[in-house]
Amino acid sequence: MEWPYPGVPSTVVAQFAGHKVTALPFLPPETLTTDHGGPYKNHELVEAERTLGCTVLPARALRPTDKFAVERAFAAVNSLLLEHLLGFTGVDVADRGADPEAEAVLSMSQMEHLIATWVVKVWQNRVLGEYAPAWGPGEDHSPNSLFAASMHQGGFSLHIPRPELYYQLLKAHHVVIHPGRGVKIGGLWYHDDVLDEDRFRLPSGRGGRHKGKWVVRSDRCDRRTVFFQDPADHDHWHPMRWTDLPPTGEVPAFSDRTAEDLLGEVRRRGLAPKSDAELLPVLLDLLGSAIPVDQWPTQMTKRERTGHSRRAAQARAAEQDRQPKTAAEEPAADVVPWPEQTRSVAAAVGADRRRRREASVPRQPTPPPRLGDSLRSRSLFLLPPDEGEAGPAQPKENV
Repeated sequence: MEWPYPGVPSTVVAQFAGHKVTALPFLPPETLTTDHGGPYKNHELVEAERTLGCTVLPARALRPTDKFAVERAFAAVNSLLLEHLLGFTGVDVADRGADPEAEAVLSMSQMEHLIATWVVKVWQNRVLGEYAPAWGPGEDHSPNSLFAASMHQGGFSLHIPRPELYYQLLKAHHVVIHPGRGVKIGGLWYHDDVLDEDRFRLPSGRGGRHKGKWVVRSDRCDRRTVFFQDPADHDHWHPMRWTDLPPTGEVPAFSDRTAEDLLGEVRRRGLAPKSDAELLPVLLDLLGSAIPVDQWPTQMTKRERTGHSRRAAQARAAEQDRQPKTAAEEPAADVVPWPEQTRSVAAAVGADRRRRREASVPRQPTPPPRLGDSLRSRSLFLLPPDEGEAGPAQPKENV
């Protein structure tokens, strides 16, 4: 299934990519044709497309022919693959079985692997038929053969994005830097030593709508850390941790949704925290209430199961796209199965309770004597030590 690039040895492509490249061609999009749905008009999506250098071309209203290639591709995937799988629901209630959810046997990762394999082996090698190019009458062509012909004609240009592109595509926040405290993103405070420098004590040189503010970017999948681009060196990004956060790796990663639930729970309880350190016990309570996967069928609704799976997939994708970490940076969140994640949450809750117990006691209390020590000290059958020998230390009776 490895794709033989015409004119370029496969070893060269594998060395650039870091792994063997499958038959699915990859190339940066130049034009994106979308309909008028709300997600395609999202400001973050438009900004990401501008950063990638893509041109957004909205289709005409009520004109599906403007994007016929996408509509036809979805229809072909349904007719050639999905309708042959167990649990297929169809486009109408008359097309589905009595209990399609009980027939579904593929997980999300298995379904992704199945679709990717089908695209590589079937979709890219299918005969185009009447859609064959005009310059090859009577010839059998497939998407792979047309891709090879285009590379023979126009050449091959290998484009590898820089690691900083990951941070540039994150959500941007225009904030004010508070000396000694940091920045506030989504209700949480973040700080790093670089913000205490004199150059950040004055407003930024930005004008327009966000005049005098600084740009900080956050990852929706991991709210423990935000990223700030150094104005003097645009290739260097400073990770800023949530203030009063315990040592690295002790608190599991939490998403934007969990942060919103945290602030909502604080308002519901009527709390007025003086610092974000008082929010940590509430966060651990929310994370500790996560139900293991073994109890999902009876304890969680279908919407909650879908939300957990979506957040886990987003965190896994963010971990793969993130820039290689240095020793000075905090390691990214590791996406682990729910049983292991539940145990890590329990360990974080226990560590937080232990810190609060140690902070409430001025000195370590003396452990009580063992059971039976006082009885053994008064025993009539206890032999005294010989002269010149130091006998065992007699335990003091607990009065």
